[in-house]
Amino acid sequence: MKNIISLILGGGRGTRLFPLTKYRSKPAVPFAAKYRLIDIPISNCLNSGLNQVYILTQFLSVSLHRHITSTYKFDTFAAGFVEALAAQQTLDSTDWYQGTADAVRQNLRYIQQRGIEYVLILSGDQLYRMDYRDMIKTHMDNDADVTIGTLPVPREDVSGFGVVKLDENGRVVEFAEKPQTEEDINHYRTSPEWLRSRGLEPRGREHLASMGIYLFRRDVLVDLLTRYEHTDFGKEVFPSSIASHHVQSHLFDGYWEDVGTIRSFMKANLDLTTENPPMALDTEEFRIFTRPRYLPPTRMAGAMITDSLIADGCTIGSGTVIENSVIGVRCRIGRDVTIRDSVVIGADYYESDQEFQRKSPTTPAVGIGERSVIQGAIIDKNCRIGRDVRIINDSVTEQKERDNVTICDGIVVCAKNTVLADGWKLGP
Repeated sequence: MKNIISLILGGGRGTRLFPLTKYRSKPAVPFAAKYRLIDIPISNCLNSGLNQVYILTQFLSVSLHRHITSTYKFDTFAAGFVEALAAQQTLDSTDWYQGTADAVRQNLRYIQQRGIEYVLILSGDQLYRMDYRDMIKTHMDNDADVTIGTLPVPREDVSGFGVVKLDENGRVVEFAEKPQTEEDINHYRTSPEWLRSRGLEPRGREHLASMGIYLFRRDVLVDLLTRYEHTDFGKEVFPSSIASHHVQSHLFDGYWEDVGTIRSFMKANLDLTTENPPMALDTEEFRIFTRPRYLPPTRMAGAMITDSLIADGCTIGSGTVIENSVIGVRCRIGRDVTIRDSVVIGADYYESDQEFQRKSPTTPAVGIGERSVIQGAIIDKNCRIGRDVRIINDSVTEQKERDNVTICDGIVVCAKNTVLADGWKLGP
């Protein structure tokens, strides 16, 4: 589809995902043992036949740029590209991106290329599988100016989303960003009968939320962003353009998760360890692409592993028990370790014996030391967890920080490069 360009928004500061975003942007956060969040929308694009992709970045974007450059390469004879565009000062603008619409506005020159008729705008921190060709068909069939991807959500979740009100043909007649009052929430209710007529079973979900996926006619998008100074699509662009443009809704009823908080990140990872995961990774139809690392197979010496994902290049010692957890690449786990309901992101490198010997005698090696216990925690990259360490939030504390270890939403998070000496314990 040479007449469509995809723009993936790299997101803001990612404060709700801190400390995972301490050294990286949200889309660069590792996910599911071997991927990064940005791999999801890029893979959806490539699987949908869309191979002209820009990623708009701003905060802590070095690792994201490195990942994109080393992963998504097109050969000389293959048309297409996946490129990262960093926020930059120009003669027209000297400011950082002020919102989703402003990010696109500051990069209009990249979509005003010859032959481009449509622009698909995506978020870089959502988990879902979607064939965008279905959304493009909805857009074409209805001769729309703008099409918004929408998802049915239960009433209790409405206040966290932009929601739409539709006419009988699925055209958006009203849009509200995160309605709070009972009156507003009731106003945006969608008839269960109408949802069923579109092949969607409500199951208590009678509101349609914006997924942050938008398809624009290129000329309409350029006009809206140059005529007005709107900075956000949900808060300003859609509410003001519905009266003057044909804004259509495209219904989606598959798995979709906004990974915006530590709790949602943890849940999305651990959901993949279940017997019937909501988003299966082992499918040929819609593969998730990422950087090839050429690592050796994981070696397990008498360990017991249940309902878990284990990436390549790991070594797991005898007597170790891993349950309902995600273990990332190059993870070295000692003997008699217990890991439950946790995400261990792994390491960027293997530490050689010579490198380890040069460090202080009290500094543990990269990985998880013998007899340590980790439960309900996220261990970021390159952490050095010593022997007999205990990481369990026994007191069910919601927020706390100590020794580069943070408790967020009741989940313990060890930031990247954290060092915990032998015998370190969290809790009373």
